[in-house]
Amino acid sequence: MISIFTDTSANLPISLIRKYNISLLPFSYTVNGKELPYADEWETGGKKFYDAMREGAEIKTSMINPDVISSAFRKCLENGDDVLYIGMSGGISGTAHSAAMVAEELREEFPERLIAAIDTYAASLGEGLLVIRAAEMRDGGISFKDIEACILSERNTMCQYFTVDDLKYLKKGGRISGSAAMIGTLLNIKPILKGDEAGHIISCGKARGKKAALTALAEKYGALAADKKADIGIAHADAPEDAEALVALLKKQGFKGKVLNVCYEPVTGSHVGPSTVALFFPGTEK
Repeated sequence: MISIFTDTSANLPISLIRKYNISLLPFSYTVNGKELPYADEWETGGKKFYDAMREGAEIKTSMINPDVISSAFRKCLENGDDVLYIGMSGGISGTAHSAAMVAEELREEFPERLIAAIDTYAASLGEGLLVIRAAEMRDGGISFKDIEACILSERNTMCQYFTVDDLKYLKKGGRISGSAAMIGTLLNIKPILKGDEAGHIISCGKARGKKAALTALAEKYGALAADKKADIGIAHADAPEDAEALVALLKKQGFKGKVLNVCYEPVTGSHVGPSTVALFFPGTEK
C-alpha cells in the first residue's frame, strides 16, 4: 500500500482528506502568543482568524518538526507501506528540505520500502491539487514510481496566481520594500503575484483596484490553462464574494470545469493577509 502524506499548507478540506485517505502533517501557528488548533479555523472559514489579523493580532508560524515527520513516516513503514510525501514549496518553507532529509535517512533503515518526499514548488491548492492527483492515481492502481514521476512533472506547470488586499503583509515578509508598499496603498495598487519555477513568490504585474486585479487573474487563466475542462482551485482569505466574482470572470475565459473553493488556511494565509484571492490551475507553463 502507498501512504500519501501532505501538510496543512495543501489547504484541502477535511472531507477530501478523509475521502482519499491522506495523512496530514500540521504546521503550527499562534495568535497573540496562543497556539490554536489548526482544524478549527480551517473548517469554520477562517473569519475569526482574519478578523484578528485585521485588528492587528500578532501571528507567528512554525515549520513542522523533523521528528514529527520521521515518526509519522516510520509508523507507516513499519506497517509495510511505502511513503509518498507531497509538500509545501521549499521556496517558502524549510519543511520540504526537512522532509527530504528524513526520507533519505529512512531509506537506509527501510531499504525494502519506497520513500519519496516531493517539493511541489507550491502552497495552498497549488500543492493540494497535486496531492489529489496522486491519491486518485494510487486509488486507480498506478505504481509508486509512476505517481512520483507524474507529480514531479506536473509541479512544473501548476500555475499559482494571486492578488493581495493590503501590501503590508508582503512588506513584513520581505516581498516588497516599505516605500513600494506605501505608494501602492495610496494609489490602490493591487500586485499580481505568482509562484515561479522554484516555488518562490514573485511579482508579475499590477492592477488598479480589486476588480481589475481579479480580471488580471482570469486573463492569466485564459492565456495559460492547459485544459479548460480541468478542475481548478481558488483560495481566499475571508473574501468569499471576491472568490465568486473570480469564478464568473473565469467562465468568460472559457472555464468549464469544477472549482475547489476554500478559505486560505491560517499558516499560508498569515503571510499574504486578509482578503487575498489566489487561483491555481494546470497550465501549459507557469
